[in-house]
Amino acid sequence: MMERSEIRFGTSHIPFLIRRSDRRQTVALAIDGGRLVVTAPARATVERLNDVVRGKALWVKQHLQNASTPSETPGREFVSGETMRYLGRQYRLKVVSGAPDLDVRMDRGRLVIPVAGTHEAQKSLVVRAALVQWYRRHAEERLPERVEVWAKRFGIPAPTVLVREQRRRWGSCNQAGEVRLNWRIVQAPISVIDYVIAHELDHVVRHDDGHGPAFWALLGRVMPDYDARRDRLRDLGPSLEW
Repeated sequence: MMERSEIRFGTSHIPFLIRRSDRRQTVALAIDGGRLVVTAPARATVERLNDVVRGKALWVKQHLQNASTPSETPGREFVSGETMRYLGRQYRLKVVSGAPDLDVRMDRGRLVIPVAGTHEAQKSLVVRAALVQWYRRHAEERLPERVEVWAKRFGIPAPTVLVREQRRRWGSCNQAGEVRLNWRIVQAPISVIDYVIAHELDHVVRHDDGHGPAFWALLGRVMPDYDARRDRLRDLGPSLEW
């Protein structure tokens, strides 16, 4: 059974659960099922954890409120002025008239999408299709580069990388050692992309281990801050799915 504690912040009381781990070196906060869960090193005192939560109280209150208010990520309209991400940076869409064979391009902080001869009601579908093609092409260029970097850190040959359309997964691997990556992850910062890649390479190394203690121990040796990167992916993930 996990420990419990509570702090007072102004007129609010913030209860939380404490999950301890022998392999952790730092304290991490996460909202899970509408509750605050603090993951901590085994020897961290409750007083220290109370201080950490108190220092993050504004963040905690905001995220607890968001968790208690059901909402969906606003649907995209794929129109000029809408914001898209690529490698963590934000770019404004600019839909322009142009020949249909012209590619999506970056221009002074904007993603420019040429569209020609398209009925207004169909324009958003055309823009989305062009963006998907652009993101997939860039994912196929950039993701294998990052896989090669992290394969070296794991001490294994770089596996085959397959960029795929995966609605429910950021990555996966098979018994042949092929790594499949969701093209959408190329929208995220490099640190988050690297977490997804390192996670899958860990499975390549320990393909029979699932997510057991040895899996996380290896990931922690290769990427000591993986938990912070994982938390960032959880926060950012819904905005990358369209």
